[in-house]
Amino acid sequence: MPFKSLDELRAACLDLPAGSDTAAKAVASRQDTLTKPQGSLGRLETIAAWLARWQGRDMPKLDRVKVFVFAGNHGVTAQGVSAYPSEVTVQMVANFAGGGAAINQLARIAGAELDVIPLDLDHPTDDFTQVPAMDEKAFLAAVSAGYDAVTKDLDLVCFGEMGIGNTTPAAAISAALFGGGAEKWTGRGTGVDDAGLKRKVVAIEAGLKRHAAALADPLGVAAALGGRELAAIFGATLAARHLGIPVLLDGFVCTAAAAPLARLHPTGLSHTIAAHVSAESGHRRLLEALGLPPLLDLGMRLGEGSGACLAVNIVRSALECHARMASFAEAGVSEK
Repeated sequence: MPFKSLDELRAACLDLPAGSDTAAKAVASRQDTLTKPQGSLGRLETIAAWLARWQGRDMPKLDRVKVFVFAGNHGVTAQGVSAYPSEVTVQMVANFAGGGAAINQLARIAGAELDVIPLDLDHPTDDFTQVPAMDEKAFLAAVSAGYDAVTKDLDLVCFGEMGIGNTTPAAAISAALFGGGAEKWTGRGTGVDDAGLKRKVVAIEAGLKRHAAALADPLGVAAALGGRELAAIFGATLAARHLGIPVLLDGFVCTAAAAPLARLHPTGLSHTIAAHVSAESGHRRLLEALGLPPLLDLGMRLGEGSGACLAVNIVRSALECHARMASFAEAGVSEK
C-alpha cells in the first residue's frame, strides 16, 4: 500500500509535477503552421497541447488508452437515498465482465482497454449519517488501490464508477468542499422521486453536521463522506499526475471524487479535462467551481466512465489533426 498515513498521502498531493511547457509550446507552434486559420480548430488545438504538456512529448501519442471503472457499495443507502437496491452494484460488475454494459461498447469504439475494479463490495462503507464512511485505514486502502491501478505505460486514462447510492456521497463532498448546503448539490441520481430526493438532502445535511470537525481538511471530507470507489478515483487521479498521464474525468461522482485534489493543490486537476457535463444537477455547478469546462453536453447521467470514454474520440481527433495535417509550406497553400 503506497500510503500508510494521511500525512504521507497529503505530502504526495502537495508534490505534483508541473508538466512540460516546452512540449505544449511546440504543439502550439506547429498548430500555427497547419493549413487552417490560426485557432480555427478551437479546443481541438488546446487538447493537443494539453496532451503534450502532461505526456511530456512534443508529439503526443494515444497508443494505450485505458478506462478504469471502480465499484463500491455505500452504507448511506440505508437512508433510502437510491431508487435501486445495493445488490445492483454486484450485478452490474458481472454485466461489465460479460460485455453487456454501455461502457463495454463505448470503450471498444474508442479503442480503449477496460479495467473494472470492485472494492470490497460485500462490505459497504458505513452510513455517514451515523459515523465516518471510512476510517483512516479503509480510506487509505481504497486510495492506494486506485493509485496502484494506474501504470506508467498508459497514454490517457478515463475514470468511471459503479456504486448504488454514490451520488449522495458525491453531493456531500461537493457541499463540504464548496459550501452552499445539501440542496444546492443534490439531484435525483438513478431517478428517485420527490420523497427520495428529500431523504437524500436530509441524509447529506446530517452527514455535514455530524462530521463538521473534519470539513476543513479535504482528505477528512473524502474519508468521512465518500466511498471506496470515490477514494480509488482520487488515488488514481493522483497517480496519473505523478506518472505524467492526462486524465478524462467522467460525471458528477467522478468529478466529486477528484475534487479534493484541487482543494489541496492549486493546480491539482490541471492534468484533467472534464469529458462531459452530466444531467445530475450538481455536476455543472461543480465543474464551474473547479474551472473545468466540459467537452460534451449530451444529457447523460449513467456513470461507468461513459461520458469520458465518448470524449476519447474527440481527443483522438485532436491528435490526428495535429499529427497528420499538412503545413502551408508542405501543401503549397498560400498563407495570408
